[in-house]
This record gives sequence, C-alpha cells and structure tokens, in this order.
Amino acid sequence: MTQIIEHGGTLPGSVRLAATIGMFDGVHRGHATLLKALKAEAEKAGLKTAVVTFRKHPQNVLGKSGEPLKLIMPLSKRIDEIGRLGIDYVILLDFTVQLSRYGSTEFMQLLHDSFGVQMLMVGYNHHFGHNRSETFADYTANGQRVGVQVLKAPEYLGKYAPVSSSIIRRLIASGKVDDATRCLGRPYTVSGTVVHGFRNGHKIGFPTANLGGIDPDVILPHNGAYAVRVRVLGKTWQGMVNVGVRPTLANGPQLSVEANIFDFDADIYGEPIEVEFVRFLRLEFKLGSIDELKRQLSTDRDTSRRLLSNDNLSQNSL
Repeated sequence: MTQIIEHGGTLPGSVRLAATIGMFDGVHRGHATLLKALKAEAEKAGLKTAVVTFRKHPQNVLGKSGEPLKLIMPLSKRIDEIGRLGIDYVILLDFTVQLSRYGSTEFMQLLHDSFGVQMLMVGYNHHFGHNRSETFADYTANGQRVGVQVLKAPEYLGKYAPVSSSIIRRLIASGKVDDATRCLGRPYTVSGTVVHGFRNGHKIGFPTANLGGIDPDVILPHNGAYAVRVRVLGKTWQGMVNVGVRPTLANGPQLSVEANIFDFDADIYGEPIEVEFVRFLRLEFKLGSIDELKRQLSTDRDTSRRLLSNDNLSQNSL
C-alpha cells in the first residue's frame, strides 16, 4: 500500500528512495511509462520508489495563467492511481513561492536530506528548479554534487502518443471524452454526491441524479449530452448525462451535471456517485417546448444505449 509523506514529514531513517517529480495530473499513459521505468531502476538498485508531487498546481500558486488551471482529477484520486501502479511512497509537498525559487541543486539537496532520495528519474521533457534553461546534463552534474543519481525517463511512444496532461485537459474541455480516455489509459470520470435538484427530469419521464460536491478544481467536459456509465450503490449502470444549464427548462445559470440512469429506480440521495464519460452525443441547446425536449431525450437515450453496447474503450486500460 502506498504511504503518503506530508510536507515536513520524514521517512524511517533506513529507507532510501528512487523518486520522480511532477504533478502527475491524470496519471496517464506517459506517466505510467515513466513509473514502470522508475520501478525497474529502483529494483536494480535496491531502493523503494516515490513520486514527489504537489497539492496545488505550481501554475495556480504563482498565478501565471490568470484563470486557475483546472485539473483532470482531484488529489485523492491522483494518489490512488499512483499507488495502483505500484509506487511505495507519495511525497506530498506544498508548492510555495519560496520553493519556486529553489534551483535544481537546492531541490535535489532537499529531497536527498529530508527524504533519502538517492536516485531521481526526470521526465524526458520535464524541467524543475527556477532555471528552466538547465539541461539534463546540468541536472546530472548538480545531482552528483549532492549525492543523487539522475536518470532520464523513457518517452511514451505508444499508439496514442503524444500524451500529456495539457493535451488531455484540452480534449476534455472540448468534449472529446473518448480521446481523453484513450490518452489516460482508463475511463475519464467525474465523482460527487447525489443531491436534490429541481426534479424537472422526473416530471417529464427522465429522472436524473444531480451530482453535488464535485471538486471545484477539476475540469468538466464541454456543455452537452454524453453517453456514460454510472457507478452507484456498488454497481455500474448505463446512462446519459447533461453538463450545462438546462436552457429549455430555464432553471437559471447554475452549471449542473445530471445523470439519467437507465433501468434504475432507487433513492440514492446522499450517495457517492461516479460518472464515466464514454461518448459525446450533442451540444446543449434550447428546444421550443417540453415535448421537443422529451423527443430529444428519447433519441439521446437510444443513441447512448447503442454506443454503450458497442463500446470497448473501458477495457483499454493501463
């Protein structure tokens, strides 16, 4: 089981680590390639493995992007996925302005002295430390000065290359959830808790589970309708989801994520729920009447059933 070392925490004195650094947002196919290589090198050297990551994205801490950068998954899921790939420790640092001023030598010294890092694997296109012009040769030389062996990670060159967190965020934001799933190597999901809504769906024959408690730092797909799988009450159901503001029903500007779960009838208010986005169906648009909305939802349901019955993306995992 992966152990979490909080900022300011320490490891047992006898533990020596092979580590890598990064946000690991999405823990996608490229990350999996890196972590597989890290585990292999650690085993040869007799070291435990660790991912050094941050609670908040450095870009959001430094405020360089204007609008806060939305992430693919919340921190808890990021840690779970890193653990699922067999990493022994997650070192969870609080990224600060002060830390951003560290050079690569200072940062490696911190990792060596505070956490017993003996080996550091650097992503093939990853830079760390305030001097972003440093090369891999610089990292290697600086590491030698503080007792850290620096290795370069292999690049993911598989079927879905190139893969990066920024590419996946753009895919999700544009509604291309199936492409995001291919890059991730697992289904793209959004989690929350079922909360009370306006009950308009129930009134027109399409009751919905309204997702509340969605992490505000997580990116949502482009407004529209999607074919989905829904996990609730320990089971998985087919369904469809609307992300948006329900313009036909005029319920106001509040963004909502509402799932119509097929062949399902249970009271699930307050239950945790996870929605796996499978395919984009259509953009959200205002219809002329409730009857038109009902016909459109019937079409969406039929299309979703067909797509979900033929879908094999979920089996295409890391």
